[in-house]
Amino acid sequence: MRVFLLTAVISFSSPLHAQTSSPSASPSLEQRVADLEAYLNNSARGADSANAPVASNISGPGPASNAWMMTCAALVLFMTLPGLALFYGGLVRAKNVLSVLAQCLGIAGLVTILWWLVGYSLVFSHGSPFIGGLKFAFLRGVDGRPNSDYSYWVSQNVFAMYQLMFAIITPALIIGAVAERMKFAAVLVFVGVWMFAVYFPIAHMVWGIDGWMNGVWNADAKITAIDFAGGTVVHMSSGWSALVLCILLGHRLGFKKEIMAPHSMVLCMVGTGLLWVGWYGFNAGSALAPDGIAANAFMSTTLATAVASFTWAMLEYALRGKPSVLGFCSGAVGGLVVITPACGYVGPSGAVIIGIAAGIVPFFACTKLKSWLGYDDALDTFGIHAVGGTLGAFLTGLLATASVNPNLLLSVAGSPNPATRNGLARIVGHTLWLEQLKAIGITIVFAVVGSAIIGAIVRGLIGLRTAPEIERQGLDINEHGEEGYMTTG
Repeated sequence: MRVFLLTAVISFSSPLHAQTSSPSASPSLEQRVADLEAYLNNSARGADSANAPVASNISGPGPASNAWMMTCAALVLFMTLPGLALFYGGLVRAKNVLSVLAQCLGIAGLVTILWWLVGYSLVFSHGSPFIGGLKFAFLRGVDGRPNSDYSYWVSQNVFAMYQLMFAIITPALIIGAVAERMKFAAVLVFVGVWMFAVYFPIAHMVWGIDGWMNGVWNADAKITAIDFAGGTVVHMSSGWSALVLCILLGHRLGFKKEIMAPHSMVLCMVGTGLLWVGWYGFNAGSALAPDGIAANAFMSTTLATAVASFTWAMLEYALRGKPSVLGFCSGAVGGLVVITPACGYVGPSGAVIIGIAAGIVPFFACTKLKSWLGYDDALDTFGIHAVGGTLGAFLTGLLATASVNPNLLLSVAGSPNPATRNGLARIVGHTLWLEQLKAIGITIVFAVVGSAIIGAIVRGLIGLRTAPEIERQGLDINEHGEEGYMTTG
């Protein structure tokens, strides 16, 4: 067996895996086998520890880990293009379908440029507890070598592209609340500023290695909250911002006076399916390895989504007499949202509980709360993403267990465990929900205050809303010079 493992180590080695610094000693057979075991177990090599006297012959990325993460990155992009674009596109009226597609494409391009420029660095480089530094500006130094702050076996350029896909979909979610009435130019300006004022700081605080709310990996975290795949970073930040922006914009013309039904539930259902499939890259990929934690996230995502979709539609059946395709689709997306922060921390029964809650709470937020408060959240971004993301973050605090994810308790790479040093290990299964409430409150404040200020500035400079005649005729032909459907020869 040792001969076999040694052969595997030798064959695994390549120029990319060569040690970048001169080793003081060659690794022994035992050390080389241990490095291979570390690769299979997604843990640190001996050479990854501080002041390690011996280098590693496999000091670079792992092929399987890179393949997994590149696939997951593509799946997360798939969620926006075309998943979210088709989901939102089907829900608007036919005269505005292309405006949604253009906004998704425009946001993808803009955010990618900002990510290259400085966004990745502000989120994932060392800095303050609230924002990262400029070490990786222009993706400088982001190459095929792993960044051991986040993964020992995934190339940093692959990790950066994976996280870019999260940065793309987050502001794209906001457009659901302001669909059919916001200027394309205003969308781009708002998103460009919002990324710096809201997304980059929240993402660093929650996921950055020295982030203020990174309870799992920052030993000095002051708020020991957990968020596996983006309940606070993605869904709460976008959902609460969407509420503010739709209030600033005001109601669509004809709101509550005209029928504004989705023009294509077929597109909506196709988009929902693409979102569900892509979400496996979102949730399971957040384990950053094809390991047991990823497998659990895959399972919990499936259970919660299916249960939420069924629950939402059955509520419609009981209360309205007919289960709608829109109900199934809304429930599925709600389940995906609510399970996101918890998927790597809860077991199957916890996922089912989350699925039931995700089918009930956002249902009433979309069907009752919106009517009571009178805001025009066109495609229910707030009801699903803000309410669902907040619910998921809270339920994570109640249902997370170290039996599913030992990173909540165990030591990492032989060093004192951050979760033990910052107190997270003591509160898992007990009072973690209190820390989650703190993270929830901070995220809401950042999103609401930041979006209100940015929205007011953009409205004062270039205006947020299209002219009434453009809104009546449709954004497609007026803002983009095209129509989604040609009805004449």
